[in-house]
Amino acid sequence: MTDESQSAQSAQAAKAARVREPAAEETRRTSMAKRSGAGGDPASRGRTTIADGVVEKIAGLAARDVVGVHAMGSGISRTFGAVRDRVPGGRPSVTRGVKAEVGEVQTALDLEIVVEYGVSIRDVARAVRENVISAVERMTGLEVVEVNIAVSDVKLPEEEDEEPESRLQ
Repeated sequence: MTDESQSAQSAQAAKAARVREPAAEETRRTSMAKRSGAGGDPASRGRTTIADGVVEKIAGLAARDVVGVHAMGSGISRTFGAVRDRVPGGRPSVTRGVKAEVGEVQTALDLEIVVEYGVSIRDVARAVRENVISAVERMTGLEVVEVNIAVSDVKLPEEEDEEPESRLQ
């Protein structure tokens, strides 16, 4: 073989290698994608769990935003909460009066509220239910199957807020 024919064969071999290279590169990329999970649905690459307390906080804040809701929880829980709030370093509990049961795709909520005197309890309950459902579904992606509301008290205009009297002067 002459140098020219060897050179031509080398050029053909190099060209053939370049032509095959994209296909080989595609095969490498495809196998890498399969191993790394790239290109698949991101939702299928793990599991997200949402704690009951997370849903309870969202629902508690959403319920408190409704006009006509004076407080959340029963009288005794509000009393203990007021004491805890006054302790240095104590924080108000946004989950007071809220109980959530959270499944994989659904949640159910029980709320205990105190309404202001003079408001329509039916309208306040409807507004609380709508606000809670909207906030929980928007923020968690969970389907809210029920929101049970118990009205435990009515705040009268002349009543003071339930806070213990300070012993310090």
